[in-house]
Amino acid sequence: MSLAGAEITVDEYFAGHESSRRIFEAVQTALARLGPYDTRATKSQVAFSRTRGFAWAWMPDQYLGQGHAPLVLSVALSRHDGSSRWKQVVEPARGRFMHHLELYSEQDIDDQVANWLAEAASEAGGA
Repeated sequence: MSLAGAEITVDEYFAGHESSRRIFEAVQTALARLGPYDTRATKSQVAFSRTRGFAWAWMPDQYLGQGHAPLVLSVALSRHDGSSRWKQVVEPARGRFMHHLELYSEQDIDDQVANWLAEAASEAGGA
């Protein structure tokens, strides 16, 4: 997932998608514990970065039609995490694994997700 695209506000991105917005706010709460990071919203996603991107939140219904998870959190790790919670894991570049997690409620952002975000943020440099 790229950081490219015309920037918009997070409010504009989630306009009309209140359940997705509530889940996103839970993701932001988990990220707030990790120290500084940048947030950038485009019409396709909200990206979180330090020296490089480490997580992306996006609404699959934008691309796949109705009936999907309200939000997907994509997390970049330097390893393949074997948890069954991941919807999909791909290796777009050698040693960089993109993990896609479907989120249905704020409760899905638990300690395990917070730990994955911490690991990804740490690997992304900065802070």
